[in-house]
Amino acid sequence: MTTFQELNLSEPILKAINKLGFEEATPIQAQTIPIALAGRDLIGQAPTGTGKTVAFAIPMMENLVPTDYVTQGIVVTPTRELAVQVSEEINKIGSFHRINCLPIYGGQDIRRQIKALARKPQIIVGTPGRIMDHMRRRTIRLNSIKMVVLDEADEMLNMGFLEDIETILQEVPKERHTMLFSATMPRQIQTLAQRFMINPELVRVAPKEVTLANTDQHYVEVPENKKFDTLCNLLDLHSPTSAIVFGRTKRRVDELTEALNKRGYSAEGIHGDLTQGKRDSVMNQFRSGIVEILVATDVAARGLDISGVTHVYNFDIPQDPEGYIHRIGRTGRAGRSGEAITFITPREMPHLKLIERLTKRKIQRLPAPSLNEALAGQKQVAIERLLRAAEEESSSLYRSMAEGLLDQNDSVSLLSAALKLLTKEPNTTPVRLTEERPVGTNRQRSDHNSRSNSNNRSTSSKDWHQSKKAFRGSRPRNKWNSSKNNSN
Repeated sequence: MTTFQELNLSEPILKAINKLGFEEATPIQAQTIPIALAGRDLIGQAPTGTGKTVAFAIPMMENLVPTDYVTQGIVVTPTRELAVQVSEEINKIGSFHRINCLPIYGGQDIRRQIKALARKPQIIVGTPGRIMDHMRRRTIRLNSIKMVVLDEADEMLNMGFLEDIETILQEVPKERHTMLFSATMPRQIQTLAQRFMINPELVRVAPKEVTLANTDQHYVEVPENKKFDTLCNLLDLHSPTSAIVFGRTKRRVDELTEALNKRGYSAEGIHGDLTQGKRDSVMNQFRSGIVEILVATDVAARGLDISGVTHVYNFDIPQDPEGYIHRIGRTGRAGRSGEAITFITPREMPHLKLIERLTKRKIQRLPAPSLNEALAGQKQVAIERLLRAAEEESSSLYRSMAEGLLDQNDSVSLLSAALKLLTKEPNTTPVRLTEERPVGTNRQRSDHNSRSNSNNRSTSSKDWHQSKKAFRGSRPRNKWNSSKNNSN
């Protein structure tokens, strides 16, 4: 492994890295940072949770000028959540620099953004629609841009932002440093790189070696109308402290959240239709442990900074096999173990095989737990809670009360009653969920539309092109440098 000390970084950067507690660089960081520090264009292909933000944040801090109060760097992200997360990370890396990073995204008061932009942040992180909105208003000037980063490029293309990205890249100076990061490498991204990048170095980190190593993966074959009872039995059996349940649609998320709360679980949902204030509230509750179960569409797979998740439940199998990696990348992070369980209807088995081929890993079958097994799991949780309480010093305050009870009652009967009170018995309150068609039988559009709308793309690419008289020419086509560096 490579340490940050070995990367020839400046003292302010090393100081910030030490403050954040980082010691060794991840493979994508170790391979891309030297290339970026040399000012060469690069493409970083790596799955979520591998430290890509730090991989481009450090070069931006090292190569931009703190005393030059103009916008010198721009990072384009697919979602508002990722824009906020990336901006926070960049500001942490630059905590000992005088470089300011500002997130801009739909759903936030644009007047506040305009005021903040007037203070000339050196780095802007934003979603394509909101960046173009500010370009139209001329509240963002891109003529001083020295560095451009396209983060989660494949996701932006999936969401239909290709024309927007091209428009933004055509407006920044030709003489710039461009970095593109993506989990997958479809042909559209290769074409984009040929048009707008100069001989980019390709650094590839294999997903199976990074994202999936610490995550146990299982699937449960279950009919659609039995999914929810199976989920509840698994939750009772596992008793996760922090879990994410992924649904395919906004409707599914809303119905699942309501149903889980109806059965006594602590759950909140998040998807593209929520206001930014509501999203922030839900995420704060989830991170602090007030809410134990987060129900989410795929917007949470890439755009949210979540740590400590022990279990991921794919209530609906993702539409795209690549999306599976991003979902389960929410658990098994930072050296911790995690578990991912995917619900499969019989007609979706071929889709599961596609996922196995992509991840190069066999997903083990897990029998659907019974109600009795769920109850046994809750009984074990009650025993563990009782034993932990017995070890606490505060339990001595109740000793005299216990002795009095034992004088009048049988000890086994008392302990049995205590365990019964502590045990959360499975709740079978009837719930109703709208059925979703199996993947492969009706290729619904996934939640990309809702995510695209959530970014408030107030200026469409067509309108933009019609309103502009001319653009700077795109860069000459260049072939990539030889593909290199399969990570350890």
